[in-house]
Amino acid sequence: MVDQVGSSGLASKSEKPQRQLKKGVAGWFLLATLGVSYVISGDYAGWNFGIAEAGWGGMLVAAIAMGVMYLTLVLTLAELSAAIPTAGAGYSFARYAIGPTAGFATGLAVLIEYALAPAAIVIFIGAYVDALIGWNGPTVYATFYLVFIGVHLVGAGEALKLMLVITAFAVLAIIVTAIGLVPHFDAANLFDIAANPEVAGSSTFLPEGWKGVWVALPFAIWLFLAVEGVPMAAEEAKDPAKDVPRGIIGAMIFLLCSAALVMLLVPGATGAKAAGSYAAPLVDALRAVQGEDSMMANFVNVVGLTGLIASFFSIIYGYSRLVFALSRAGYLPEFMSRTSSRKIPIWALIVPGIFGFFASLTGEGDMMIMMAVFGATISYAMQAYSAIRLRKTRPDIKRPYLAPGGDITAWITIVLSLIALTSCFVYDQRAAIAMVVMYAIGMGYFFMFKHKEVSKRTAEEEFALIEQGEAELD
Repeated sequence: MVDQVGSSGLASKSEKPQRQLKKGVAGWFLLATLGVSYVISGDYAGWNFGIAEAGWGGMLVAAIAMGVMYLTLVLTLAELSAAIPTAGAGYSFARYAIGPTAGFATGLAVLIEYALAPAAIVIFIGAYVDALIGWNGPTVYATFYLVFIGVHLVGAGEALKLMLVITAFAVLAIIVTAIGLVPHFDAANLFDIAANPEVAGSSTFLPEGWKGVWVALPFAIWLFLAVEGVPMAAEEAKDPAKDVPRGIIGAMIFLLCSAALVMLLVPGATGAKAAGSYAAPLVDALRAVQGEDSMMANFVNVVGLTGLIASFFSIIYGYSRLVFALSRAGYLPEFMSRTSSRKIPIWALIVPGIFGFFASLTGEGDMMIMMAVFGATISYAMQAYSAIRLRKTRPDIKRPYLAPGGDITAWITIVLSLIALTSCFVYDQRAAIAMVVMYAIGMGYFFMFKHKEVSKRTAEEEFALIEQGEAELD
């Protein structure tokens, strides 16, 4: 059994950082707002690479398909989180429903997603900094990693109210972008990418045919990636059975609307061909139609950078908790769950940060998105299957909320997530194979060093260890 973290008990109420909701105070609207805050940066950069690969019509089809996948996923997770509200991480559902091997397989996939998503975001931060003051590259990436990991190491946790304010400004910037681009909208601009005559089934709507839609799936996912974190706030909800599903659906409805706005207006104002090449699509589009000194563009640039930073900061916090939890439960080396005198999981912050920084040195945000999606889609399929398995093996568990469609809803998630997983190989086969190797190494480590150890404990014992450690961190 892994040694307990820290030497003291629970921190006093006055010592708790403002990074969590209080028990039983979050209604559906606050949960929905939190969901939006995790994802909103996806509207600011990354999604437009899908237009370059599939044309506007292909990206639209991909976004609709992935929107359906996320809706079915979060409904399924809402049922799981209401039934197992003490599960603090995605791997816990698979561990409880299937066993320790499935638990680690899911946790490893989530870890890949969480470690590489900041690498993609910091590359996009570099693009926004470049648009603002002309700086970009490894120095910018290193600065943001050092500063924000440093902030976490000091112990200044997320301030919930500040995150909500930033989210409000990020939403406002999208509205400002829409106002600035609407007068320049021309539907013909959406289809200025010519059909590729060498691709079967290509057309003005699908310039690269259905293969283009397939390749665009990871970038469609980027518009919604991380909304699946909303159900993890089930314990803080006033009424989890009602508030979590309403919060998730509310967040999804807003994200679908915001995605529709940026996907329609950016290429509609400047052309799909141009939009597909933008590093900072909202800012670049405004400058293209209003001039380089546009006040609207400068406002969106500053606010967009703030939104990206908020997501970067949040995901660093998220991966530190995930690594801590996996180490605490015995899946990762014991030193990864050691904390400082201030109860900060030092190595859980530093090690994934080093990995992410070196990944960001590629400067290829599109490839980082694809790699993050590789891990995300595996975890989605595993968690959805956990819901199916749990319904069969533990029908006695009280389920305050039941996902509409039951197993069918979960199977939709599984099928679409596996299709999205295969798209990673179509987009960049070498990078996808590298991810397979990395994933295989992780699983090999588990079977060689950890399988026997964690198999001795029940899921309840693992969760008790994690909950104790979480209480000490708080």
